[in-house]
Amino acid sequence: MDNNSRENFGSKLGAVLAAAGSAVGLGNIWRFPIETGQNGGAAFIIVYVGCVLLLGIPIMMSEFIIGRHTHTNTAGAFRKLSPGTQWKWVGRLGVLSGFVILSYYSVVAGWTAEYTTLAIANFFDGKTASDFPTIFADFVSNPWKSLLWMMAFMVVTHVIVIRGVKSGIEKFSKVMMPALFIILILLAICSVMLPGASQGLEFLLKPDFSKITGATVLSAMGQAFFSLSLGLGCLCTYASYFGNDTNIGKTALNVSIIDTFVAIMSGFIIFPAVFNAGYTLSSEDIGPSLLFITMPNVFQQAFGSIPVLSYLVSVLFYFLLVVAALTSTISMHEVVTAYVSEEFAMTRRKAATIVTLACSTVGVFCALSFGPLDGFKLFGMTLFDLFDYVSSNIFLPVGGMFIALFVGWYLDKKMVRNEMTNNGSLRAPYMRLVIFILRYVAPVAIGIILINQLGLVKLF
Repeated sequence: MDNNSRENFGSKLGAVLAAAGSAVGLGNIWRFPIETGQNGGAAFIIVYVGCVLLLGIPIMMSEFIIGRHTHTNTAGAFRKLSPGTQWKWVGRLGVLSGFVILSYYSVVAGWTAEYTTLAIANFFDGKTASDFPTIFADFVSNPWKSLLWMMAFMVVTHVIVIRGVKSGIEKFSKVMMPALFIILILLAICSVMLPGASQGLEFLLKPDFSKITGATVLSAMGQAFFSLSLGLGCLCTYASYFGNDTNIGKTALNVSIIDTFVAIMSGFIIFPAVFNAGYTLSSEDIGPSLLFITMPNVFQQAFGSIPVLSYLVSVLFYFLLVVAALTSTISMHEVVTAYVSEEFAMTRRKAATIVTLACSTVGVFCALSFGPLDGFKLFGMTLFDLFDYVSSNIFLPVGGMFIALFVGWYLDKKMVRNEMTNNGSLRAPYMRLVIFILRYVAPVAIGIILINQLGLVKLF
């Protein structure tokens, strides 16, 4: 495919919102509050913001540089920039990561759709704390329900992707990302007005620096990396649709601000409600249990005295999850679709269809991991858990580390400077700092995250 005929985003705002949608996902809403709750509240947030500035933004800029300079898919980008070398495998790892994550992430995305319909039907009304674990277990172990919603979510993702960059991804992002912000703000207002919300707000906003340990810093680094979707290939692929006038540094900063805003606003929603209901976020709440077991009960306890408000909060919360999940599935689908389309000279529609069918097929086995196939395990894990573990703990950090090394050490610095300054039309006084971070700081930090997550060495 001739790269000159490729679509670009139609506006700078569209590019920012699409890239932000790629970064924003369910991890902002469930993982960030959990990490904050277990690592000192506001103190963790301060460390997290520092990690975003020092680690997240430079690696995000690296992905933007690679994608925008080559205007091709992430695998083709590395091959184009380093012909005849083994760097091509970094790009291919990004495509593989997108495929693996989309296959199991679409299952969780389907859960958000199911719970949205339950919330709309007012199914949670009158339920007690002991009911919600059973409701969730019965649902995920039901093969037909889980498969139906997974496929429905994949079809919606497919329809948006085949419409193209401008008419599909950008148009969707311009509508749904503002909707996501509005819902976040409405839910946060409802939550902070609860009786006793001040205790949750104090925990979220008043730092206790005595809680900051090496483990806190490590968790903040990991969350920054996870939250921004670094090393996955999504940001590199979206950057390939940037116009040549896109300010890479400013776009990376804006995307990081939006992503952090969503994460912190999730804290404003969850902590006041959790404290009001007399809960504390524990290790048992990590992952889906926070969204599908703890929060439905919290909303019933916190807002139960006003049934209409409890109903609206539940509906808005789960619709928020649907939007966040969909922005992520679209970006992951696009990573693989762009690769298949350009590397095998296929139309977008045909490539997207192949990706949808392939990911749906693998997704079936991931969905059934909670039901008929819960006894089938590889390396002691179900297929769903294996995909989650490998992608989060290996693929993403390895991809991010090599992206940092590639831009920091391999790429010609004149080319990097030209991309950062749009061929000299912009100032980039931060370039030397970014290169220093990419060469020395980011690889070491990601290496520490990697060995700690794999349990090779328990540092803290």
